[in-house]
Amino acid sequence: MHHRAGRRLSALLAAIALAACSATPPPVGEAAARPAARPNILLILADDLGYADLGAYGGEIATPHLDRLARHGATLTSFYASPFCSPTRAMLMSGTDNHLAGFGDMAELMLPEQRGKPGYEGYLSTRVAAIPEVLRAHGYRTVMAGKWHLGNAEEQSPAARGFDRSYAMTMGGASHFGDQSGIVATDPDKPPKALYRENGKPVDTPRQHFYSSEAFADRLVQYLDETRGDGRQPFFAYLAFTAPHWPLHAKDEDIARYEHRYVKGYDALRAERFERQKSLGVIPADSRLYAGHSQWPGWSRLTPEQQRSEARRMAVYAAMVDNMDRQIGRVLAHLERTGELDNTVVVFLSDNGADGNSVYDVARTREWVHKAMDNSTANVGRPGSFVEYGPGWAQVGMTPFNLYKSFMYEGGISVPAIVWAPAQGVVAQRRTQVGHVMDIAPTLYELAGASHPATKDPAAGVLPVKGRSLLAYLQGKVSSAYAPGEAIGWELGGRKALRKGDWKIVYANAPWGKGAWELYNLAEDRTEQNDLAATQPAKLAELLADWRRYVAENGVLEIPGLATRPGYSNGAKYYDDLALEAAQQPRAK
Repeated sequence: MHHRAGRRLSALLAAIALAACSATPPPVGEAAARPAARPNILLILADDLGYADLGAYGGEIATPHLDRLARHGATLTSFYASPFCSPTRAMLMSGTDNHLAGFGDMAELMLPEQRGKPGYEGYLSTRVAAIPEVLRAHGYRTVMAGKWHLGNAEEQSPAARGFDRSYAMTMGGASHFGDQSGIVATDPDKPPKALYRENGKPVDTPRQHFYSSEAFADRLVQYLDETRGDGRQPFFAYLAFTAPHWPLHAKDEDIARYEHRYVKGYDALRAERFERQKSLGVIPADSRLYAGHSQWPGWSRLTPEQQRSEARRMAVYAAMVDNMDRQIGRVLAHLERTGELDNTVVVFLSDNGADGNSVYDVARTREWVHKAMDNSTANVGRPGSFVEYGPGWAQVGMTPFNLYKSFMYEGGISVPAIVWAPAQGVVAQRRTQVGHVMDIAPTLYELAGASHPATKDPAAGVLPVKGRSLLAYLQGKVSSAYAPGEAIGWELGGRKALRKGDWKIVYANAPWGKGAWELYNLAEDRTEQNDLAATQPAKLAELLADWRRYVAENGVLEIPGLATRPGYSNGAKYYDDLALEAAQQPRAK
């Protein structure tokens, strides 16, 4: 069935491409109202980057290139993704809900009751058309470099989903150095290996002089040059960093810039970011800061050596973000040198909230890390180390919100998002109304003058996009892309949420949540500290009815107890591992 759907999609895209090539020119008046050329598109995705990490969102990390895009573009402060990597990427590429695009749950975490069911394929479904497939059918050259995480097999790779050139790490994460180590170990005596593919074929990373962010930027620039041709064909370029996803790795010279910046700890840094966010207007001046979950110890409860290890981890994380920003600057500078920047739309976002969970809790990863890696404080961030940065720093990353990646509270699904497109009339200002990762694809299609296959032929078996174009909103022509009564739903791993206007319901299992639906008025309480479920029963009932419609329309499998499954997002051993690793002595050489 999936192969037949794929063939139907390929045939329809081929027909669209033929039609695009043979289309008659527009009337003179219509042509005069359009830009001289269709815009290039550069889509940049960061991995596990926190809402408050960029300077434009209140962070202290040096991100001048992204901050410049934010100053001269639209900075979205209420933009949503999924609380996990691959479901966001599926929605980004398809413009539809993750339960329809093949990632009703993380492929790595699916239960037997989910795996293989419609919408739970664990790879980007052939029932959806991907952005590069649609844009290539409309005459765009398509290139990508970075993390894919939408299928590991060649027939599921970027090369099979519309990219002319691709250099992809296809898995959920990997070492940022050239050892090509993976992140989940099933055998503590055998390091897992990450899978890289170039143009669909397996490749190994060079052992020397490889650092992920730099390698991905290098390859993207190379592909842009190789496919330029006569320069008249626009490009769609997808730059998907694995930074700052764990394992935390950075170059020594980058770490040195932040060596002493984080010794004050979580509380002080979070308060600093909170005040900067208010002064920048990222959050209202009367916002309340979520204090943090009682499950986790505060900075003062850590031993001096644990504090040193934590400060080092955050310094490495900041170095990763700093380096990523420099690579973005390098790509932008290349486009400026080649004369392509002015007609390029740049979209930047993160794939979910900052990550306070632990992969150590998956399979036998903890045994492998403790046996094979040197996580002594001085070695953190260097080759041969493997660390995460835990819930304390993740809450700093998600200032001022509640919790972080894997949760449906604002801290799990609110992400930084920037759209820079002055030549297309995108207004340089902060935009506070709701946007969603599903909206990126239809926005790009409108910019490119491209039609989605489901629009061309509704009977072709290709699912339509569920997102809506944000272009008029970004241009300041309308006050919101969403009508007041429209609802947006989320479900992943048994955790759930739905937002409708200013109201939001959210469910999380104990001890993280109440094990029951909670209700919040986000206009008054964006940090979700005043649960109104008991005092507003009519509003709760209204949103629960919307929730049931969301489940039915998107094929969501509601499995009792799913949210309590042990492992990655329910683990609570980070500080036990920190104590062990902080005390670890450098190994004799």
